[in-house]
Amino acid sequence: MRLRDRIGVDFGRRVRIEDGLPAAVAHQIRYIDVKIDEPPNAIGSLTRERIAAIRDTCTRHGIHLGVHTASAVNVAETAPHVSEAVDRYLRGHLEACKALGGEWMVVHAGYHFSSDVKERMAAGLERLNRLSDYAEQLGVNLLLENLNREPDDAEVHYLAHNVEETLYYFDRLTSPRLRWAFTANHAHLVAEGVEGFLAALDIKRCDEVRLADCWRNGKEEHLKPGAGDFDFPGLFRRLDALGFAGHYMNAFGSLQDMIDGREQLARLG
Repeated sequence: MRLRDRIGVDFGRRVRIEDGLPAAVAHQIRYIDVKIDEPPNAIGSLTRERIAAIRDTCTRHGIHLGVHTASAVNVAETAPHVSEAVDRYLRGHLEACKALGGEWMVVHAGYHFSSDVKERMAAGLERLNRLSDYAEQLGVNLLLENLNREPDDAEVHYLAHNVEETLYYFDRLTSPRLRWAFTANHAHLVAEGVEGFLAALDIKRCDEVRLADCWRNGKEEHLKPGAGDFDFPGLFRRLDALGFAGHYMNAFGSLQDMIDGREQLARLG
């Protein structure tokens, strides 16, 4: 399959799913990520009619859909009552993903407050393990995303932002439904870089590579290709050499920016 055909776009909450699908059809986009936390695609608004229309369009045009959960929901939550709500959030999103005909759901490891790293990591691991069991029942893959580095003096820090933390989860989560969403621009922000992640983790477990430009060892940004110093041709060559067989996902700017960026990136591959 050509690189262009493997590059999808992340609708996120940028557009109503039904309003974005015609653009996907027009540009032969085969992979989309959607967020269903807030309008215009909040779970409560996904009526049977909306779900049926989305599924029908995706089926007729060979579009593969995934749901992207919110990184603001702390998968590493430990507080009573709130902890149970996080479980319900994840299960509810997984059920909605299944109803939409989704094939994958992007999840995160949560975040910590510097003094409680071990406890948070253990809680997140246990929660993802339980969710993996449910994903097996529903037949939907979970894609654990490596998140971005926060400044050293930030109070809150995302987990699974570097190789060591990411391996903590992948070494212990053995479900065949627990896979990897490799956000390459996040890897560009930490010392190990893209090469460090690809050397340490199993590319056979990776289904999605997320793309945006940024600056090496810089801050979290989702820039259009060419606006930072990310080496996209080098990434594509390395992944081809490793045998990466999944899809790519543009995640920057507007829907039109991602459509235009798809053409630009396809020329670099």
